[in-house]
Amino acid sequence: MHETIFMIHGMFGGSWCWDNYRKLFEGKGYHCIAPTLRFHDVNPDELPNPKLGTTSLLDYAGDIEREIRKLDSLPFLMGHSMGGLIAQILGSRGLAKGLILLTPASPGGILALTPSVIKSFRSTLTKWGFWKKPVRQTFDETVYSMLHLLPGDEQRRIYKKFVYESGKAVFEIGFWPLDPKRASRVDASKVTCPVLLISGGRDRATPASVNVKIANKYRAVSTCKVFPKNAHWVLGEPGWEKIAEYVSDWMDRVSVVPSHAPVVKTGEPKYVAGKKSNVFHRPDCRQAKRISPENITEFESRDEAVKSGRRPCGVCGP
Repeated sequence: MHETIFMIHGMFGGSWCWDNYRKLFEGKGYHCIAPTLRFHDVNPDELPNPKLGTTSLLDYAGDIEREIRKLDSLPFLMGHSMGGLIAQILGSRGLAKGLILLTPASPGGILALTPSVIKSFRSTLTKWGFWKKPVRQTFDETVYSMLHLLPGDEQRRIYKKFVYESGKAVFEIGFWPLDPKRASRVDASKVTCPVLLISGGRDRATPASVNVKIANKYRAVSTCKVFPKNAHWVLGEPGWEKIAEYVSDWMDRVSVVPSHAPVVKTGEPKYVAGKKSNVFHRPDCRQAKRISPENITEFESRDEAVKSGRRPCGVCGP
């Protein structure tokens, strides 16, 4: 196997964020490339380059596009958080064999400023002119938004590695209706490669409710998997290995689909139900879409759903 995975880290991070995934996937034979985004390759204790504050998502995407175009074949794009949004942008440019979006930031058109997201970035959002300055979360904000499933010593170790982020990128993601350049917008009709979206049921930075909307945006080619016990830091929090193996299995299935064949959605349940409901549905049923991600139960066959004691939905007739 000589497939390439291009790994794109999220806000405040660097290539080190991918240490766990890189070791696992390289062990499986993948060629992994994990660059550090523009102005992020610095000492965390030093002041950032002033130009970072006005760096756009499109600048990050442009840097990575140039590297991808040097490759002999299209890679899988694996992005975490903001890196997941950058992957979506690049996917719409036809630069990916497949997209793996790990707790991704949402593209323009999807409202992402939930109460937990506002709390995660309070110190930034309450600072006038943040959209043209380098910004940084406080330790408490980082723990609340990303690292709350980790022990205290691990939280401090990771936080010490984080650097400043672009205030402009924060603005483009959170306040997309006010962005004249529409930097975070993604034309879903141009994302034609398979898409896997991984969400954490306890995520506060990119909540599962928002992630499901992202998956629905690319519904023609997307598979969405919610891990109820996980949060935002799926790169290293407890249970990350299970998530990485799920991603690996999905990539194996995608890799065997001939390039001339139509994209086949893989990894999706055939039927779903609420944990406390006695009715099961097709995944695309309007009733099913009302089930919160953390309360969903999946079935691989109709018999399995019936044997659970549930009856078929009268709306979608599964």
